[in-house]
Amino acid sequence: MTEKLYYLDSHMKEFDAEVLSCEPAEKGYKVVLDRTAFFPEGGGQYADTGMLGDAYVSDVQEKAGGIFHMTDKPLPAGETVHGRIDWEKRFESMQQHTGEHIISGLVHERFGYNNVGFHLGADYCTMDFDGPVTKEALREIELEANRIVYQNLDIEVLYPSKEELKGMEYRSKIEIEGQVRIVNIPGVDTCACCAPHVKKTGEIGNVKLVNMVNYKGGERIYMLCGFRALADHREKEESARAISALLCAKEGEIAEAVRHLKEEQLSLKGKAAELQQKLLSYRAEEIDVSGGVTAVFDKELSGNGPRELMNLLLKRGACICAVFAGTDAEGYRYVIGSHTEDVRPLCKRLNEAFGGRGGGKPEMVQGSLAGAEEEIRKQIFFM
Repeated sequence: MTEKLYYLDSHMKEFDAEVLSCEPAEKGYKVVLDRTAFFPEGGGQYADTGMLGDAYVSDVQEKAGGIFHMTDKPLPAGETVHGRIDWEKRFESMQQHTGEHIISGLVHERFGYNNVGFHLGADYCTMDFDGPVTKEALREIELEANRIVYQNLDIEVLYPSKEELKGMEYRSKIEIEGQVRIVNIPGVDTCACCAPHVKKTGEIGNVKLVNMVNYKGGERIYMLCGFRALADHREKEESARAISALLCAKEGEIAEAVRHLKEEQLSLKGKAAELQQKLLSYRAEEIDVSGGVTAVFDKELSGNGPRELMNLLLKRGACICAVFAGTDAEGYRYVIGSHTEDVRPLCKRLNEAFGGRGGGKPEMVQGSLAGAEEEIRKQIFFM
């Protein structure tokens, strides 16, 4: 059995250990030590990484009571090796995990909900609760969580006996065999957990609940703590400053400035649509609709423009109207319609000739194709 130094001191960064075994693995080598400060993946927390001598440790797993360090170089059995964990990564993960305990404890105390899912990723942390939480309640929980952080409470790790455990109220998502390890934040949360945590709540830093979504009838909450929360704040601060400069508005007024900008944009969009409709009407009056098929190519048409122009030309008396928006180089979007003819055969012929895609009903089809205007016209008027 490997001695678990991360349980003796969660803040241990370096240690010396004897290599008990080293075996080739699929991606490198599988090393077992007599003692280790590397935490193996578990309890929703990812594994530590770091160095054993000059070998890089990319992953750590615990299986059948053994702790296996995945390294990129072999380490001779019997030798003593110096280990160094990636402390910034470990400390950041402990900040998130201990913050999760605080939030889960507060949610459980207030609503009675259970944390049924916890994921600590490389850049985010999520908690899944089996009941709904309002935005207002979430803000209150966030504020209370930060109050607990500022109290700098001692975090206790307990190993109760079976008898002691029977009289203890604690959270746990799974049935645990053998010795149960309890992480206790006095007055806040008591939870069975195998992961290392910070020693005092003050080490968590800021707790920020950044998002929430309905999930399987409950709530999934996204959280950032400590350095992650600071990085998120800096990123959003930089964005706010950039937007402020672009809008010539104070940072505290950018939301209102954007609202005004959106209203102005919607107004301009409506006016543009009115002008486009007038231009299409003028354009339609200038097009000859006396032939069997009226074909129009226009690179300026966008949105519903092709369909609107087609309808105007059909209204003027065109038998079949085909409108193409685009260029020879970039390809064309097309819409073809008629009040009297089935336009699907023409659609099929164009698609086959130019690798097009599209279809529709007898009175109207639409799609896209790639080809030259001259060749497309030949197909349209092919008899």
